[in-house]
Amino acid sequence: MSAARAVVLRQLAMAPRSRAQLADTLARKGFTPDVAEQVLDRFEEVDLVDDDEFARQWVHTRHTGRGLARRALSHELRTRGVDDETVRAAVDAIDDEAELEAARDLVRRRLRAMSGDDPVRRTRRLAGMLARKGYGSAVAMRAIRDCVAEAEDDLFDAVGDGVPEDDEGLDTDG
Repeated sequence: MSAARAVVLRQLAMAPRSRAQLADTLARKGFTPDVAEQVLDRFEEVDLVDDDEFARQWVHTRHTGRGLARRALSHELRTRGVDDETVRAAVDAIDDEAELEAARDLVRRRLRAMSGDDPVRRTRRLAGMLARKGYGSAVAMRAIRDCVAEAEDDLFDAVGDGVPEDDEGLDTDG
């Protein structure tokens, strides 16, 4: 039992883990399911293993840090053995506007390096990048449209409209 506790503590010291991940590790190390369950139950009692908290932290760090959409976050949590109800609760913390803003941030970062690209190619590449992050096509296209329009406005503001601010230089006499 103490060997199983040591394995779990080492795993948790490296990174947060879900209960299912820890159970898989214990099984791979040759511990019986009964020992694994007892050890993990005790770790849950003392709040060292908490799938709800694990899911909340995972969603927060991966959404803010990598810009992942709810769909990608749900998939990642499920592959880590987190149950559907816990996944839904954690992912629901991201509302539609926060997801759209994260998509816009990703597009803004990538758009700077694509200024010379053909608009169709640029849109296709940006949409592909957002799809790989888990964004649906409607959110992706809206984020791309918003950021392209924003970039064009910024360019227009930087260049100006070519008209002098005052009447200097304008020949109105004919």
